[in-house]
Amino acid sequence: MNKRFSDKRRRTYARMIKSIVCTIVVVILVLIILEAVGVNVTSMLASVGVASVIIGFALQDALKDIIRGIEIITSNYYEIGDLIKFDDNLGVVQSITLRTTRIQDINTMNIVSIANRNIDKVEVDTGYIYIPVPLPYELKLEKADLIMKGIVKKLEKTELLTSAGYQGLTAINDSSLAYQVVVTCNPTDRLQARRNSLHAIVETLEEYKIKIPYTQLDLHNK
Repeated sequence: MNKRFSDKRRRTYARMIKSIVCTIVVVILVLIILEAVGVNVTSMLASVGVASVIIGFALQDALKDIIRGIEIITSNYYEIGDLIKFDDNLGVVQSITLRTTRIQDINTMNIVSIANRNIDKVEVDTGYIYIPVPLPYELKLEKADLIMKGIVKKLEKTELLTSAGYQGLTAINDSSLAYQVVVTCNPTDRLQARRNSLHAIVETLEEYKIKIPYTQLDLHNK
């Protein structure tokens, strides 16, 4: 298994286990304190059956959070260090407890807490950045492939990028052919890594003396 993912999983399990242990310890301490001040804990626990119905309604959201929290861990839906999106927040997972997942938004650097029951609304970012590169129709395919490979070599040496690859011709547009590269980086560097990639691409096109195509409107007079 990749060492990076192994470390992420180990940290995720460690924090979840810590959360579970803390919850158990708090419950035990509360029972001990109640027993010490004269409360008949045995009788109280015996009456839980009646009270559990009332408590169940009051704590149903909390129970959903706990169930989903366990599901997140056991299914490896996401782990500490992963990049996820929730509503308008895109951030790196900082911690996963029984009830909440906390992320640090990469745009605002704010810490956002997400209730685990909202897992269905969470999108896991794969870590890849796909960048289309428009090239003119006049450029032969063989020459275009050569230029794209040159772009990849430049990207492989670009700061903050961990890998780069060429995916070939992906679209035929009105005024250009769209080729595509894919790069990877640390989630926290995503925005700057994309800027660095675009800079490297334009720089390479300039080296090959390739003008970036733009949409043109042809007018014909009768």
